[in-house]
Amino acid sequence: MKNIASAIGITLLLAGCGGAPQQPPPGPPQVGVVTVREEPVTLSTELPGRTSAYETSDVRPQVNGIILARLFEEGDFVRAGQPLYRIDPKPYEAQVANARASLARARAAIASSQALARRYGELVKINAISRQDAENAITSAQQAQADVAAQQAALRSAEIDLGRTTIRAPISGRIGRSAFTTGALVSAAQADALAVIQRLDPIYVDIQQSSADLLKLRQQIMSGELASGGNARVRLKLEDGSTYPVEGTLKFTDVTVDPTTGSQVIRAVFPNSRGLLLPGMYVRAELVQGIKSNGMLVPQRGVTRDEKGNATALVVGADGKLQPRTLTAPRTVGQNWLVTAGLKPGDRVVVEGAQNLQPGTPVKAVPFQENAGSQAPGGQQPQGAPPAGEAQNGQAQANQAQANQAQANQPQGNQTQAK
Repeated sequence: MKNIASAIGITLLLAGCGGAPQQPPPGPPQVGVVTVREEPVTLSTELPGRTSAYETSDVRPQVNGIILARLFEEGDFVRAGQPLYRIDPKPYEAQVANARASLARARAAIASSQALARRYGELVKINAISRQDAENAITSAQQAQADVAAQQAALRSAEIDLGRTTIRAPISGRIGRSAFTTGALVSAAQADALAVIQRLDPIYVDIQQSSADLLKLRQQIMSGELASGGNARVRLKLEDGSTYPVEGTLKFTDVTVDPTTGSQVIRAVFPNSRGLLLPGMYVRAELVQGIKSNGMLVPQRGVTRDEKGNATALVVGADGKLQPRTLTAPRTVGQNWLVTAGLKPGDRVVVEGAQNLQPGTPVKAVPFQENAGSQAPGGQQPQGAPPAGEAQNGQAQANQAQANQAQANQPQGNQTQAK
């Protein structure tokens, strides 16, 4: 029994010696802050848009007839003046021959009328004929000259129609599918085009923006609040989420507001040498609206909303205590809020570590590190967790106590067996 009592006493003594030492009271909690400063901020916006061809031309017949041949491959690049279709030329060849014959007849008639007018002019001088007959001869000669001019014009018109039996490309570009095949009867008055040619390099992007937003932007530029972005560059995001590799340029803003949507069209032009952009594609355009010279940016993670929807933030005051601020933050710029009121340069906005802290709490402010991982700013341990060295010492003391308990129980077992 004495041995048992001794073992228990030793165990209790060792357990008491292994207890954790008293820690000094913790200091103020540590928070990560960002110091606000004024800087030029380029304001951009992302708007929906559609691509449209730089030039578009419908290929239409200008004479009637049957298509004898199609002279292109659908989808090919064609050049201005390149033959595309051939219409049966025989009726127009006959018209040209008829016009040439009529012109020859008119030229023959003019020679006879001019000779008669000269003879009558001589005879009227000796009063061999009446003056009326002489004047009629002169008029006939002039009419014969007019008939020659008319027949020359008719011949030219017939030759033009004959030339139009070969339909040529009006512009250079990519040609689409052919709506008519060989053997089809076409006419100059038909509504359907034979094919469509589109020039795709460069290419237009028509962007829709609210007229109210454009009006506000113009007023801000006129008041000097924003500086104009000049000949702004535009970037595109395609339907698959990728970014178009070449920047475009803004050309103009439409002067008319669509009454049904309340928006205006902003047109940009983009190089398209690889043909990646096709007419009718949906895109999102990122364009520069202006430059705010004294903008203040605050990370989005440092701004919250109250029950009324107002933007709020916590600021570390000069006394080292948290202070609430109500902000005016009309828009985002990347991962930040653009703050126009509620802060001043030099304010330290809390962006990490103040989730459970109340305004007025003393804190220790350290610069916020974006890549700090799961640790708090400055390598601080998560709140409520013991320091790493203290946790290791406590675990070692617990293991030592278990070993002492086992040693104390071993003699007791041997002594019982001896009895």
